[in-house]
Amino acid sequence: MSDSFLELQRWQFELAWSLFEYHLERLEPADFRWEPAALCWTMHQAEDGTWTPDFADSEPDPVPVPTVAWLSWHLGWWWSVAIDQVRGREPRELTAVAWPGPGEPAIAWLRGLRTEWLAALDRLTDADLAAAVPFQPEGDPRRTIGRLIAWANAELMKNVAEIGQLRLQRAAR
Repeated sequence: MSDSFLELQRWQFELAWSLFEYHLERLEPADFRWEPAALCWTMHQAEDGTWTPDFADSEPDPVPVPTVAWLSWHLGWWWSVAIDQVRGREPRELTAVAWPGPGEPAIAWLRGLRTEWLAALDRLTDADLAAAVPFQPEGDPRRTIGRLIAWANAELMKNVAEIGQLRLQRAAR
């Protein structure tokens, strides 16, 4: 018996998420703001308590090292946009996705996005995978829900590895 595309993508997502939980359970609030290099991208808190990310429309050279805070915001931003699209909504602008802050607020937010993502995937059928979506990695002309799901899994794996590596580096200091 072969798995459908959706079953394989969900399995892959759950595998990546289980690796993420290993780090989420061990992250401390100070891990989020730790800057491992002089050139970093992080999150900045405004006087009103909101957080804004370092961001550029094109990749800077040299590329700044992201903090766990920035990576968790980035993960939450693209995931929120992916959820919008899978649910047939217009993708939110970057500034419309609010990062809740370091520590448990960010962890709870990401776990909540996981729940939303799985609920959105549960509503899909294989026939839905060919539907067009507006947002996808640059340069991919075939912007479909199926490709969006595969891209989201790849992004999750990448961000999980980066967050885990930063946590381990800080712990080893």
